[in-house]
Amino acid sequence: MRYPKILTSSIAAYIAISIGIVLVYMVIFMHLMVYEGQYEYANLVNALYWVMASVTTVGYGDIVFMSQVGKIFSIIVQLSGIPLFFGILITLVITPWFEKTMKLPLAVKVPKNFSDHIIVCGYNPLVETLVEEFKEQNTKFVIVSDDDEVLRSLTKENISCIYGDPSDEGTLENANVNSARFLIANQSDNENANIVLTARKVSDVRIIAVAEDASKIKYLKYAGADRVISPKLVLGRFFGKKAADPYLGVLFGTTEFFEGCRIIELPIYSKSALIGKTLAQANVHERTGATIVGLRKGGQLTFNINPGDVIKENTVIIAVGSMEQLQKLGKLTD
Repeated sequence: MRYPKILTSSIAAYIAISIGIVLVYMVIFMHLMVYEGQYEYANLVNALYWVMASVTTVGYGDIVFMSQVGKIFSIIVQLSGIPLFFGILITLVITPWFEKTMKLPLAVKVPKNFSDHIIVCGYNPLVETLVEEFKEQNTKFVIVSDDDEVLRSLTKENISCIYGDPSDEGTLENANVNSARFLIANQSDNENANIVLTARKVSDVRIIAVAEDASKIKYLKYAGADRVISPKLVLGRFFGKKAADPYLGVLFGTTEFFEGCRIIELPIYSKSALIGKTLAQANVHERTGATIVGLRKGGQLTFNINPGDVIKENTVIIAVGSMEQLQKLGKLTD
């Protein structure tokens, strides 16, 4: 089970405090045994044995206090033991076990008659846009990934996906690669190279690879990709086209990634309703279907965006989507 960083630190602190409390109880136990004259029990082994038996509320009764102070101490240990022991047990054992048990298993293969489909290896904002296009065009597709959390969220949205390593022969065969229309390798350059090599080994399916680094294009082609697309290269050509003709109409300046999927640069005008809103508040994808993949502020271009980024009058949005989706977004930026 994966815990968030803040939760992991909280659990570690809880365990450290629990161990500290047990050690304090052990020291008090030994002092009280000496106080009562039960010297034979005043050692670390008996102290640990008695404290753990009391904290877990087992209480065998073979070592007991005779004094009033000792009995009160026993009550305190037993009462504090309930949250101390069961808190750790529930947090580290029972809850993860329930979560693992209650999670439905992910699909690992498509139906045998699933054919003429598109296999997409990996999931990111670009694929999110492609999925919308596939749905609109009633195109069959399946997303292949070994990211458990991503696949579970996709499954909730009724998006076809299977769990597995896209560079594994068995996984691609489970995706019916031999009857697929084409395959898109959309992970890191090294992972894409492995995916292409594996896919070419088991099938003659048409392969499209996405290269993060334009210098890796030739290697992906050597590996067997029929076509290699570099987002950075496409963006470079796109901005070059805009620089050459700054008066080019906005929607006429789109550049195509895949069939039906385009990228565009949209400036935010002074009367736009998006000004002053964060990307999360703008809710662009839900309103238009287009996906924002980058921002340009004061001449600085960044693709490292987050939902808290504020849209200002001098902001330029880099978005991906179909022509219709980008036209809807264009109306919001005016």
